[in-house]
Amino acid sequence: MTASTQAVAPSPAPLHGGKLGMMTVALSFATFMEILDTTIVNVSVPHIAGDLAVAANQGTWAISSYGLAAAIAVPLTGWLAGRFGQVKCFSMSVLLFTVMSIMCGLANSLPMLVAFRFLQGLVSGPMVPLSQTLLLNNYPPEKKGVALALWSMTVIVAPIFGPLLGGFITDQYSWPWIFYINVPIGIVAGIASWQLLKHRETPTVKKPIDVVGLILLVLGVGSLQMMLDNGNDLDWFNSTFIVTLAVIATLAISYFVAWELTDDHPIVDLTLLKRHNFRIGVIVLSLGMFCFFGSTVLFPLWLQTVMGYNATWAGIATAPGGVLALFLSPIIGKNITKLNLRMVSSVAFATFAATMFWYSGFTLETNFGYIAMARFTQGIAIACFFIPINQIILAGLTGGQMASASGLSNFFRTISGSFATAIAVFLWDRRQTFSHARLTENITNASPATTDYLNKLQDLGIAGQTAYAQIDQVISQQAFMIATKEVFWLLGVIFLSLVVVVWFAKPPFTNSAGSGGGGH
Repeated sequence: MTASTQAVAPSPAPLHGGKLGMMTVALSFATFMEILDTTIVNVSVPHIAGDLAVAANQGTWAISSYGLAAAIAVPLTGWLAGRFGQVKCFSMSVLLFTVMSIMCGLANSLPMLVAFRFLQGLVSGPMVPLSQTLLLNNYPPEKKGVALALWSMTVIVAPIFGPLLGGFITDQYSWPWIFYINVPIGIVAGIASWQLLKHRETPTVKKPIDVVGLILLVLGVGSLQMMLDNGNDLDWFNSTFIVTLAVIATLAISYFVAWELTDDHPIVDLTLLKRHNFRIGVIVLSLGMFCFFGSTVLFPLWLQTVMGYNATWAGIATAPGGVLALFLSPIIGKNITKLNLRMVSSVAFATFAATMFWYSGFTLETNFGYIAMARFTQGIAIACFFIPINQIILAGLTGGQMASASGLSNFFRTISGSFATAIAVFLWDRRQTFSHARLTENITNASPATTDYLNKLQDLGIAGQTAYAQIDQVISQQAFMIATKEVFWLLGVIFLSLVVVVWFAKPPFTNSAGSGGGGH
């Protein structure tokens, strides 16, 4: 089929009633399943490492291999959908993801698990972007805001419940079941979406494969993801391996951008970044996701390392963040044509900033209820962030550009999460070390406070090196608490700056596919 044929091909009428509901459930299930797998493995790493007889840091390759493959595959969504059709591409992605989930559960060695996780991440690439695209393309114009809200809810809730679900399944059953639970979901989502949408396939164009662009993408994004995954363990740029990855990533991505902007058949449509609202939206989405994901990583880490929570209770304390988001997202989506998207986004970032500053006020004595309340309040920001920003990103785009735009924006979302994980943990570790050193300077035999504390320990039967070990443990706990406060405060400042940045987007925020979006 030629490009001209594609341009004039009539779009099928939107779905209604039961078929619309079934399609929504199928696509949402697939999205939830894929995003859940980005976080569900995290709390299971010690169990996986022990069962496969490897070190815990080797077990993390089950996480990083998935992220590496997904980061490479996501930006290819537009090309794959244009070449094979959105429905075929999505359905095949869900099917292969389900098969790879089974293989991950059956893996009996670390190399097998890492290989199947890599393949699982590779085939998962089109799932999230195309679920968004298919929802918008098949919803009635007046309900596209609701479609965007429903899609955003799955993107929001899945990473929050991933650690909670992963911890429960691993504790109650065994780690392979964190992969096996994908099987019934994948089968239902894959069959239902194919049956409902197979007669609504999008036009295809037989473009030549951009081999040079593909090689540069794999080298650049692959090296960048590996650098982010291993930087903290290898002490960043003190490691020759990390420096080598950084050089390869910089050169490959630079050449990739230049090549894609000049090639006749680019594998990733970077010209979308020339569109003002797409560019501003992606910048805001990337920085917002950086801060949101950084806080999402740091929050349970702080609860378990500093506050003494186990994995299950850390998950329970984190989960309230999704409650208000679940209730508010449909309301915002339903009224998106009436809302000032920049104002709603500003409310999101101001609320995010307020909750980050709230977190930075936590102490070692902060109780569970107060922590859960802070997370609950953050749900307002979550609901007001994803839906308006996604609408701004898609503003002015045609149906044929949707898959490429969704793939590219989701790539930036994914890679921002990787940056957030690496940088948040790096800053947390470094500031803890710095604070520990500063606090230790005050522990001397000449210090009245030190002498008084040692005397109290001696009254409890703790003396000598054991007493100093106890003091060091207290100092470490306080140093981690100080580091936590500092990182949350920094994230709050960045969120606050986004209140200004989002106003650089220019209305109207509608697209030619008919979705509204607050022309203010």
